[in-house]
Amino acid sequence: MATTPAGGSADDPVDPPPATGSGRFGPPGRPLRRSSFLVGFTGALGVLLAYTLYLGVRNAAGILVLVVIALFLAVGLYPAVARLRSWGLPHGLAVALVTTAVVLLLCGGVVALVPPIVTQSGQFVEQLPSYVEDLRRSETVNDLVERYDLVQRVQGAVNADTLSRALGGVLGGAQLIFGTIFRILTVLVLTIYFLAYFNRLRSLGYALVPQSRRERVQLIGDEILAKVGAYMVGALSIAVLAGVSTFIFALIVGLAYPIALAVVVAVTDLIPQIGATLGAVIVSLVGFATDLPAGIACVVFFLIYQQVENYLIYPKVMRRSVEVNEVAALLAALLGVALIGVVGALIAIPTVAAIQLILREVVLPRQQAR
Repeated sequence: MATTPAGGSADDPVDPPPATGSGRFGPPGRPLRRSSFLVGFTGALGVLLAYTLYLGVRNAAGILVLVVIALFLAVGLYPAVARLRSWGLPHGLAVALVTTAVVLLLCGGVVALVPPIVTQSGQFVEQLPSYVEDLRRSETVNDLVERYDLVQRVQGAVNADTLSRALGGVLGGAQLIFGTIFRILTVLVLTIYFLAYFNRLRSLGYALVPQSRRERVQLIGDEILAKVGAYMVGALSIAVLAGVSTFIFALIVGLAYPIALAVVVAVTDLIPQIGATLGAVIVSLVGFATDLPAGIACVVFFLIYQQVENYLIYPKVMRRSVEVNEVAALLAALLGVALIGVVGALIAIPTVAAIQLILREVVLPRQQAR
């Protein structure tokens, strides 16, 4: 079965919008005559509209970031939907299967991370009285308490203002948790919607281009979508490999909660340039908290693994998906982090790949022809 450059099947339902109006509301009128008043009014209206659009984008920046994440995930997951469709599954069932797989992976990560946090927090609360008793028996601590009058300082700090600020912090933490859950659900719902109507949205976007340039724009656009999808698949493959390797290493060394550590490494490895180092630092700290030999083993393991990933695994996987200069990828990742945080780092490399394709196919040939 033939496939489109974006990874979709040639038999996928595509609804091209009509080139002309339906005619139900009468024929269009003659164009308005140009006058100085009309030109000035149109210019002022354009400036006002641009400023209003700027205010709207600034106020809705949080929601727009969620939309960008959902679009990025939908473009990356659509090749899996197209593959399932090529096997004869209906479009709705293919979207449901891919979505279910994503939800199961998300739930698996939560199940792997939450129990260790709850368990260690409970252990800390249980051991807290013994910690306090040990501190009271220490002559050094008692001497410091008497010298700096710490008891009265603590009693003076515990007042109504302190309690109200602490309560505000607790409420802020609860708001952060529920806000994060809301954002995750919003991204999930938007991703499902974009997957279900991927071809229609793509056709609508191409229909906004003039007919004389539509075919070329469609070819370039499908190639960009293909690169984004290939990058998504490649990044997920590398992250899964890093997580599995960390899990095996944690079992060999005897680190606590190897599944949670593997999930942390896999998630952080999705962040270009700095993600692998961040995951290595977290696991190494856990290793040093266990004992010194375990921490040294973690540092050695990640030093070796990152070299293998950077010079063997990553080039072979990404060479088949996106061809991006290493310096451009680093600068794009740093700029993306500065603009919109981790999300900017995630979409930096496919964005650079798209810009390179447009420069190579559109801008440079046009400049050469002048």
